[in-house]
Amino acid sequence: MKSAPTKSVLLIAGPTASGKSALAMQLAEAENGVIINADSMQVYSGLRILTARPTAEDEACVPHRLYGHRAPEQEYSTGLWQKEAIAAVEVALEQGKLPILCGGTGLYFMSLLTGLAEVPEIAHEVRAKWRSFAGDLQSELAKRDMISAAKLNPADRQRLIRALEVVESTGTTLPDWQAKAAEAAPLKYFNIRRLFKTLPREELYARADARFDRMLEQGALDELRTLPKLHQDQPLMKAIGVPELSAYVNGELTLEEAKTKAQTATRHYIKRQLTWWRGQMQGWEEVTQ
Repeated sequence: MKSAPTKSVLLIAGPTASGKSALAMQLAEAENGVIINADSMQVYSGLRILTARPTAEDEACVPHRLYGHRAPEQEYSTGLWQKEAIAAVEVALEQGKLPILCGGTGLYFMSLLTGLAEVPEIAHEVRAKWRSFAGDLQSELAKRDMISAAKLNPADRQRLIRALEVVESTGTTLPDWQAKAAEAAPLKYFNIRRLFKTLPREELYARADARFDRMLEQGALDELRTLPKLHQDQPLMKAIGVPELSAYVNGELTLEEAKTKAQTATRHYIKRQLTWWRGQMQGWEEVTQ
């Protein structure tokens, strides 16, 4: 008989502007916790305001880890975050504290719960073959990987191609790679509590709009102007509000136009977050207060 898990961890996920950071603070203060960042934009230094990182006052009240610890120009990945996050979890446990992972990046949470499939690099000729394929991708996949073919939408070309690339290049289906990863998932033997903080969609939209107004009042434009010169493809340049306010700084939009576009982009992002999480909610406790 397997013994019960002895290590505990709390996960708090949710869409932007849902109040998950405030919930994490509340629970960390009540349960002697350490808050560990699970947001892909908040790992970067700079843009504390625009990425809604915890304030210096919050960080002084409760220990925070993996916030603003990467330079804006540094490369980062889910795999690297996974290693840093589990190390931070272990340190918190050694100190007798409850690790509380908080953020909105679903892939970060999944990397801990289901592991990361370490698929070998796809052969160039295989990648070229399927990315230029003009036929019925789902039918081709069904010949090689029935499980993936049955799960994927016929219109989801990107994921169909990925599944075909993997099985042809490695000889192993993507579900088999994922099952192998799940066996080594970092939190497999933890006692896990999962909270999903959310609100009615229109309330999320209103909160996000109001928060963006506050960001502008608090100096979001000033911190954007002090950001090092970055390539447009670098992650931080894609953070919500950055492309729009950059266009204003460069004289391409008025401030009102930039604000409207940024708020619209935030709404679209919230919608995508809610859609993604809808398929991941098994085992998560919804918190709406």
